[in-house]
Amino acid sequence: MSPTLAIAIYVLIWWVVLFAVLPLGVRTQGEDGTVVPGTPESAPTAPRFLRIVLLTTLLACLVFGAFWAAVRFGLIDFGYWLGGGSPP
Repeated sequence: MSPTLAIAIYVLIWWVVLFAVLPLGVRTQGEDGTVVPGTPESAPTAPRFLRIVLLTTLLACLVFGAFWAAVRFGLIDFGYWLGGGSPP
């Protein structure tokens, strides 16, 4: 796997994990009873973006590491899926 392809796959995994992590631990203004005028009740009270980005990065590294190991040790024939290998 080339470094460019690895970076592209990591970025894709990072974005997918981000959308899985976003709703974790979020308290809405409606749940807290402090709705700011002009905002919906579903708006978060304290978004904590740094925590979300760090958790996303950690989980994306773990998922990418598992993917890389599966490709490296032949559990996944990545060359076949890219059109460059023979069928398993």
